[in-house]
Amino acid sequence: MRTNEDPARPGNYRLALNLSLVFTELPLTERFAAAAAQGFSGVEMQFPYDIPAGELAAAARAANTEVALINVPAGDLMSGGAGIASRPGREADYAEALDRCAEYVLALRPNCVNVLAGRDTTGAARQACLETLRTNLLRTCERFAPLGVTTVFEAINTLDSPGFLIDGTSMQCELMDELGHPDLRLQYDVYHMSRMGEDVTGFLREHGARVGHIQFADAPGRGEPGTGNIDFTALIAVLDDINYAGWLAAEYRPARSSAESFDWLHRPPFRGVRDRPGD
Repeated sequence: MRTNEDPARPGNYRLALNLSLVFTELPLTERFAAAAAQGFSGVEMQFPYDIPAGELAAAARAANTEVALINVPAGDLMSGGAGIASRPGREADYAEALDRCAEYVLALRPNCVNVLAGRDTTGAARQACLETLRTNLLRTCERFAPLGVTTVFEAINTLDSPGFLIDGTSMQCELMDELGHPDLRLQYDVYHMSRMGEDVTGFLREHGARVGHIQFADAPGRGEPGTGNIDFTALIAVLDDINYAGWLAAEYRPARSSAESFDWLHRPPFRGVRDRPGD
C-alpha cells in the first residue's frame, strides 16, 4: 500500500527482475515465484533455452508474473566469441536462432525480444558486420511484430565486453534512424552506459521515446542499487518526467545472497515504483 511518502507515479512503468542473474541459487522454474514473493510483477531472462518453453510458461502463470523480455540466442557470444547477429556468413545460424526464439515467444509472450549485436573480433570488417546487423534487426522485427512483440537491441560497455560492436547510445540511435522500423526500439542499460561514462539521465530525458526497455544495476560493480555510485533518485525522477511506460528491469549480481539483496526495493526512490497489491 502506498503512503503519503510514496505518491502514485505518473509513468506507467513497472519493475521486473532478471532471473538469469538473481536467485541463481534456485532452479530457473522456481525463480518466478521467488521474484513474485519480493513484489515483482514481471521477470526477464537472458537465454532461457535450456528449459522447455512450456515449463517456463507454466511457472510464470503459477507465479502470476509477466515475461518482460528474453534475448534471441546469440551463438558463442557468452563464451567469448563474436556471436551471430552481426557476423557475415552466419545468416543461417541467425535464422535458426529466430526459429528457436519464436518457440519461446509463443509460449511466454514477452513484451520484447533483445538482439545482442556481438563483437567485432577482426576490426577489419566493421562495416560488413554493421550491415549484417541491420539486416538481422529488420528480420527480427518482421518476425515478431505480427505477434505483438517489440524488437530491442542494446549497447554493452567495452570494459566488461571488449570489442562489442554497439557500445554507446549514439550508435544505437544511428541504427534506429537508418532502419526506421516502427517496431524497433532501444534497450537502455543504465549500468552499461554508466560504465561508458554516458549521461544517463540526460539521454533518457532527450531520447526516452526511443526506449522500449530499461535495465539497471549499480556501477561500477554491477550490484544492486546502493552498492555503487549511480544516482537512482535522479533516474526515477526522469522516468516520471518523461512518462516512461516500459519495464524497468533489475539486472544485477547480488552482492550477498539474492534474498538479502532487496533492501533497495523498500527505500525511495524504488519504494514508490512497486506496483503489486499489498506492497
